Amino acid sequence: MFRKIVRFKQQLPDAECIEILTKQLRGVLSVLGDEGYPYGLPINHYYCPEDGKLYFHSGKTGHKIDAVKRCEKASFCVYDEGFRREGEWALNIRSVIVFGRIEIVEDQAKAMEMARRLSHKFTEDETYIDREIACSGPHTLVFALVPEYMTGKLVNEA
Repeated sequence: MFRKIVRFKQQLPDAECIEILTKQLRGVLSVLGDEGYPYGLPINHYYCPEDGKLYFHSGKTGHKIDAVKRCEKASFCVYDEGFRREGEWALNIRSVIVFGRIEIVEDQAKAMEMARRLSHKFTEDETYIDREIACSGPHTLVFALVPEYMTGKLVNEA
């Protein structure tokens, strides 16, 4: 069902893909938008090592939520800042694409725990995080991308 990577020599091992998903702050979530148009949006994420899911937070309404309610299938793309090899001008970039299905996190305690973990990617200020969760938590929707297929590769821009 899912396509194999064409340039298989550039394929990254799963452990390296998970490292990228864990370390990078944001990626592009793509869903099936209005009238069948793809809708890709930059979004923060949290990779949960316990269950292997990617968690996101959002408002409870909008284009993204309407799309997810219509079709649970999605993809998420993340890439790193890249690196240059000694003496080369070309950038080498590692990217990961995850295909899966979106599920809404109904358990409010779990949703707020995932929101807290996501917040820790940006700050360790517990007072700030507590205040944000207390104020925004009731208006926040947390959802997960449950991976069905993941692939990563190293691309040289040359």
